[in-house]
Amino acid sequence: MKLNDIDDQFEDLGVSVVGMTYDDLEKIQQFHQKWELTFPLLRDVDGQHVDAWGIRNEEYGEGSFAEGIPHPGLALLSPDGTILAKFAEPGYRSRADWASVLEEVGTIVSGE
Repeated sequence: MKLNDIDDQFEDLGVSVVGMTYDDLEKIQQFHQKWELTFPLLRDVDGQHVDAWGIRNEEYGEGSFAEGIPHPGLALLSPDGTILAKFAEPGYRSRADWASVLEEVGTIVSGE
């Protein structure tokens, strides 16, 4: 299951979905078109958000082909930018379990 396939379920919870990458604008546009994403992709210039959120994959150090890459995952932010929850998986091949993420996001959003 891909985020693109369930973004409507986040919308039903009142949560907007956006993606973020450190790639240049041309690559972002190509990726967006190739996968027909239904949500916007933002550019994390110089990995500022990756570092602020504490999700940088330290396995790839300075000079590595993947330097600056984050652990895959997502963050739930409040309208004022406060991080309410992080779902980041070690490595780069694993992804968050979307059913669990939706359940937890629903709980946080509803205030239960």
